[in-house]
Formats: sequence, C-alpha cells, structure tokens
Amino acid sequence: MSISEYSSKLSLPQTNPGVATVLEYLILKFPYVDAHLWQQRVTDGKVHCHDGSLITTQSLFRPQQRIYYYREVENEVSIPFKETVVFQDQHILVADKPHFLPVTPGGIYVNECLQTRLRHSTGIETLQALHRLDRVTAGLVLFSVNSKTRHRYHKLFETRNIQKTYQAIAKVVGTESLVGREWEIKNRIVRSEPRFRMCVTEGKANSHSVIRCMRQFNQKGLFELNPVTGKTHQLRIHMQTLGLPILNDNLYPQLLPPSVDDYSVPLQLLAKQIQFIDPVTQQPRFFRCERNLSID
Repeated sequence: MSISEYSSKLSLPQTNPGVATVLEYLILKFPYVDAHLWQQRVTDGKVHCHDGSLITTQSLFRPQQRIYYYREVENEVSIPFKETVVFQDQHILVADKPHFLPVTPGGIYVNECLQTRLRHSTGIETLQALHRLDRVTAGLVLFSVNSKTRHRYHKLFETRNIQKTYQAIAKVVGTESLVGREWEIKNRIVRSEPRFRMCVTEGKANSHSVIRCMRQFNQKGLFELNPVTGKTHQLRIHMQTLGLPILNDNLYPQLLPPSVDDYSVPLQLLAKQIQFIDPVTQQPRFFRCERNLSID
C-alpha cells in the first residue's frame, strides 16, 4: 500500500447534490473508489476538516467546507526516469519533467509524481505546481516556491500573459512539403465519453492554437505548437484536427485499450519553452528545455 505524504484538498460545492453527509458526498464524487474504502478512511481518521477536526461517518455536508484526505493506492508503479531542475530562486522553480511521470498525484500515482519528488529533493514542503502537463507529455513545468507570491504567478495563467511553446512529431502522409506552413486552429473542445477524453463540437470556440511545421523527413514532421488557450488535451486535439495526430498518442484519434506503459514509445509531445514577464521582479523570463524530439 502506498499512502501520500501530503493531503489532498477538496471544497464541497455550494449546491448540495442530494447527500446528507460528507462521506456520502465523497462516495458520489469519486465513483471509481470503492465506498467501503472511503468508509474505512473516515473510520481510521484519515479525513479531516480545515481546522484539523476529524470527519466521521455522521459529519453533515456543509457547502464550501474544505475537506482534506490522504490518497492511497495498492501497488504504485515506479517511473524509471528522472526530472531535472532548470531554474530556482526564492519565488519559482522550473523543472524538466520526463515522459510518463505525472505532475501531481492522481489515479494510481500517489508519491510517484513530479511535485512530490521535487518536495523531497529540494526540502521545500510548500512547493506547488502552477499548471499541468499530461503524464505522457515531457518538458517544462513551472512551480511556486513562495506561498506569499504564488497568486501573482497564478495570475499569469489566468490572464494568458505567459507564452508556452511545444514541439510535436506527427506522421506526414504523401509527398507534399509542409515545411514553413502555419495553421491557426480555433474550435470548441468539450468532454466526451469516457470523460478523460475530449472532442470537438459545434459552438463558440473556446480553444486556440498556432501550429507551424519546422522540419520534415522520412514521412515525419517536426511541429512547433503555440497554445493561446489551455484546454485539456488541446494540442493533441488540434493536431488531430489537421489530420496530423501526434505519434504514439493512445487517446487520439482512436482510443486504444488500456495497457502497461511502453517506455520505448513515448508520446511525441514536448513542452519546450516558457516565456513571461516575472510579476514579482518585472524581469523577462525565458526558459528552454534541453530535451529534444528528433525525426532523423
């Protein structure tokens, strides 16, 4: 059994979904966690309120109450790749995440995630990711070091005052050269079925990316992707929209059956650069990942 060293936080919704107790809400909220497991966690004192008081099986649901719990998984997989710290000061840390390593705890991963690893290696218990990358995507992730200035960096993402550049490799069908071509993709992305998968639908656009072909060799293309918005799986969806699905993508265009990770065929998507004006120092920041994708 692997148990998280750090608590996960959950705020109860303003509108009661039809439950009487906190325990009933947790069971409803997390349908993939067995109800008896939540009951056991509560009985063992592993769920508590913001003030430290324990949640019991009879604790009533109260809107916007903050609940803390510790995630558990039976057998946690060890990811055999290492992260590196690209930059660190008193306010932020920039790390290069390998493929297959989640940024934060989720699913079958509790302690095998970038945030927990960095908390251990740096000794900074308050370290917190400011954004996310898919587990199967590699590249740069920005973390907040100082909780007092954290809100300023969150604001960068909220106001879209941060520029992120990705690289991707896709199969190119035919002999036409795409090098130098640029596409601006705008469409509406919503959750599909199953819910971890997204799809394009009719309606007002809520996603926006600019994509360029940088190189082409042996029926493969190297693309530069600049997301203007940050919807879930946006770049994977937008490459699919162009008829250029990213190599080794097990979600798009077709959902492949669940399987054990094959570390020899990582998703060919890399968060290559991050650029912004530091909201604390007012200095320009530019970070570039040394990792590269190759089509040779």
